[in-house]
Amino acid sequence: MSTNKTNQNLLMQGSILAAASIIVRLIGLLYRVPMNNILGESGMGLYSLAYEIYNLGLILSSYSLPLAVSKMVSAKVTLKEYKNVRRILVCSLSFAVVSGTLMSGILFFGADLIAKYVFATPNMALPLQALAPTVLVFSVMGVIRGLFQGMGTMIPTSFSQIIEQVVHAIVSVALPAYIVHTFATSPYIDSYAAAGGTTGTFLGALAAFGFLLFVFYLYRPTFRKQIRRDKTGAEDSYQDIFKLMIATIIPIILSQTVYQLSGTVDGSIFSNISEAAGIATSEREALWGIYSGYYRLLTNVPVAIASALGASAIPSIVASRVKGDEDAVHSQIKATIKFNMLIAIPAAAGMTFLAEPILAILFPRAGELAVKCLTIGSIAVVFFSLSTVSSSILQGIDLMKKSVVNSAISLVLHIILIFIMLKFLNLGVIGLVIGNVTFALVVCILNWLSIGRALGYKQEVKTTFLLPAVCSLIMGFLCLVIYKAMMFLCGIVIISFAVAFMMALIIYATLLLLFHVLTEEEIKEMPLGTKMYRLLVKIHVFEA
Repeated sequence: MSTNKTNQNLLMQGSILAAASIIVRLIGLLYRVPMNNILGESGMGLYSLAYEIYNLGLILSSYSLPLAVSKMVSAKVTLKEYKNVRRILVCSLSFAVVSGTLMSGILFFGADLIAKYVFATPNMALPLQALAPTVLVFSVMGVIRGLFQGMGTMIPTSFSQIIEQVVHAIVSVALPAYIVHTFATSPYIDSYAAAGGTTGTFLGALAAFGFLLFVFYLYRPTFRKQIRRDKTGAEDSYQDIFKLMIATIIPIILSQTVYQLSGTVDGSIFSNISEAAGIATSEREALWGIYSGYYRLLTNVPVAIASALGASAIPSIVASRVKGDEDAVHSQIKATIKFNMLIAIPAAAGMTFLAEPILAILFPRAGELAVKCLTIGSIAVVFFSLSTVSSSILQGIDLMKKSVVNSAISLVLHIILIFIMLKFLNLGVIGLVIGNVTFALVVCILNWLSIGRALGYKQEVKTTFLLPAVCSLIMGFLCLVIYKAMMFLCGIVIISFAVAFMMALIIYATLLLLFHVLTEEEIKEMPLGTKMYRLLVKIHVFEA
């Protein structure tokens, strides 16, 4: 397969997963609006703190499984060793059941201790207990997702994510609403309602797992044929596969754990320093709700695209490495990074210039502090997107230890910076936002130094970063002018924002073409790129 064809397939699969991620995040935003209104800032603070620990437990036990299984399966599929693919599946499922059960137990039975001694917030124990069983479900589900990703298709993962989020959204709104109505006079109503929200996560994962089991059942006949046709004679022992799996999983776990720890550490430092300063528990919960429930929720939406592109890039990079095709590896890295930056940079600019209407539409209760957080910290979208993809690239080229070390260095610097800003500069939530940005920035820098040394790779800068940034700043300024003009004419926020948003898309696309940010080949490699290129030829943007 040619490099262009490989890149086209990589971007297509990445776009499928990215599209699903966008849908999932949009559903997440839609249900968060009523859920925020139901829970209030204190309830959202408890919900978010429980999620920090849940995410950490998930990473320690099973979050790495889709990525690790995908990487191992991709290498074996490239060599047509389908018997080994089956053995990888058996080993991975065994690991998932054991690790998932163990971590679910730790979170459930240790919730009270974690809530009391780590976050000084006892009311978060119940929401954490409601989340605990999700780890086991996610563990087994992650293996099946990794299998299909390693086979080169992101469709089962994408559909399962959408199903998961739809069920999650319905339950996470309906159950807290019922609880608030039924137990309105309880002094623990915030805890009960937050637990209702986290129960939605469990039921959503359960629904997605059921869908993946059905897809796997349909795929079994084909899988069996592939195994029967495997004439390679290669059949690794279960012991060797398990050792390879552990060797693959541990660096990913360490890398993701360090990555996730930044949020967990932020919550712990913020809660304890605020408590020592005499800030009431309810006020601490509300401030954390603003940071996590508004700012981090919104900035994580475009970062989901980076995660999807990173996940889809790994199988292709591994396959090219197995074949010894370093040119293809370089080309795939370049295509993934550029496509990601073309989305992340304008997303950050849009949030910077239109922070106020975005929050006014999605979260009417959000105040000036939330607007300030999003305006100052939206640049984190770019850095987290780039650090996410670069970490995936390091994992794809067997430099997972580098990813761990880089994240650890950044975390140490992050902890020092956050402590100074909270303890001595009294920056509060704004200090958390600044720390969020700098953490991702340091990871980016270190990751790219590692990739450059390992592959002799240099990322093209002009059309990947500089010109998209110029286009995005112009777009952001013009869409703010359009929004202000529309507000003057009609005075309706949602209509003014909708017009500004649609114009922003047109302005950005036009600027990309005017500045020649995309080549003919890059346009053709994109999903539906050939049709787009033909249209551009017809309107004389490119010559035939």
